Amino acid sequence: MARPLTAHIDLAALAHNLGVAKAAAPRSRVLAAIKANGYGHGLTRVARGLRAADGFAVLTLEEAAQLRGEGYTHPIVLLEGFFHPDELPEIAHLRLRPVIHREDQVATLARAHLEHRIDVLLKIDTGMHRLGVRPARVAEILATLRATPQIGGITLMTHFACADDPAVGVAAQLAVFRACLPSPAGGEGASVKQAPSANLALFPLPSPPPRGEGTYPRTLANSAALLRYPETHADWVRPGIMLYGISPFANQTGADLGLLPVMTLESRLIAVQRIRKGEAVGYGATFVADRDMSIGTVACGYADGYPRHAGTGTPILVKGHLTRTLGRVSMDMLSVDLGPVPNAHVGSPVTLWGADLPAEHVAASAGTIAYELLTALAPRARVVEI
Repeated sequence: MARPLTAHIDLAALAHNLGVAKAAAPRSRVLAAIKANGYGHGLTRVARGLRAADGFAVLTLEEAAQLRGEGYTHPIVLLEGFFHPDELPEIAHLRLRPVIHREDQVATLARAHLEHRIDVLLKIDTGMHRLGVRPARVAEILATLRATPQIGGITLMTHFACADDPAVGVAAQLAVFRACLPSPAGGEGASVKQAPSANLALFPLPSPPPRGEGTYPRTLANSAALLRYPETHADWVRPGIMLYGISPFANQTGADLGLLPVMTLESRLIAVQRIRKGEAVGYGATFVADRDMSIGTVACGYADGYPRHAGTGTPILVKGHLTRTLGRVSMDMLSVDLGPVPNAHVGSPVTLWGADLPAEHVAASAGTIAYELLTALAPRARVVEI
C-alpha cells in the first residue's frame, strides 16, 4: 500500500468556479491564472478543467510551452514578460503574449528578429509599486510600441493591491489607471472606449488594431476585484484563487461565494496512543497534556506541504469530526487530539483541508493564506482526479 496522503482534485469544481467568474463578469472574457503549477493542482490538469476559459495566464515560457505542447490554442499571457532577449523568438513562435513592465523591454523588442509580430500587454504601475511603467510615461511608451514593427496588438493592464480590503479598495488605483489612458483622439485623461462584448479580443488576430488607434483592450480585475468591483471588469478579467474554490476575502470562505473546493488533501491515522496528564507531544515539547487523553499520528508533515508553523489548535477532521492538531508539525507527521473522535483507530481517514474543512480556516489558524497551502503541495503527495 502506498503512503496514504492523497490530494483529490475535482475538475468539475474547477469548471463550476469558472462559471461563477463568468456569471460575475458577464461582459468580460476570462483570462484564467494557472501559474505556479496551476496553484499547486497541476498545470495541464487545471488547463483541462478550465478549457472553457478564454485564455490562460502563466509565469514562465516553460509553462506556456507545455500548454502549447498539449494542444491548447488559447491566448497565453506571460505575467512577468520575458526574462532574457533570447526568449523572444520562442515567444513569437508559440504566439505568446508577454507583459511589458519596463521601458527597456520595448527597446529589446525593437532589436529582436522575430518570425512575426507579437501581441503584448503594457502593465501600468497604478500604486502597487511592484511591476509596471509609471503612468506619466504611458503615452510615450504606447507611441513607441505602436511604431515598433515587432509589436502587434496592445492591451493595457494593471494590478490591484487592496481589492480584498474594503477599507482601501480599488478607487485610487482605478483613478490613476483611467487618468493615464489615451483618448480615441490620442490624448490623455479619457477612458478607453469599451468595445461591444461580442467583439472583445485581448489580441486581435490575425492582424493588430490599426496603427495609431487610440483605444486598447484592458485587463484589471483579479479575483477580489472581479467579485467586488464591477467597474473593474473591462475587456478581460484575471481570476486566480477563486477558480480553485478559495475566497480572496479574509472574512469569507469560498463556499460563502458559491465556490467549490478543488483540492481536498486527505490522509489516515498511522498510530493511536494514550498519554497521561503532564506528558508532552512532538518536537520541542510545545504541547503538554492537561489531562489523560488519546492522540493520533497522521501521515502528513511539512515535507508534504502542510505548514510547519501550524501550531496546536489548527482545525483538522478525523472520520469527519472536527478536532485539532497538537504540538509541532514534523517533516512527515503531525499529531491530533482524538478526544472528539473516541472511536478513531489506525487507518481512520483524516482531512487536512478541502471538502468539509475550508482551506481558509486552516490557513488562518496557521497564520498564513490558503494560496500558500495549495501551492506548497509537495510532489511526493499522490494526486487523484475526481
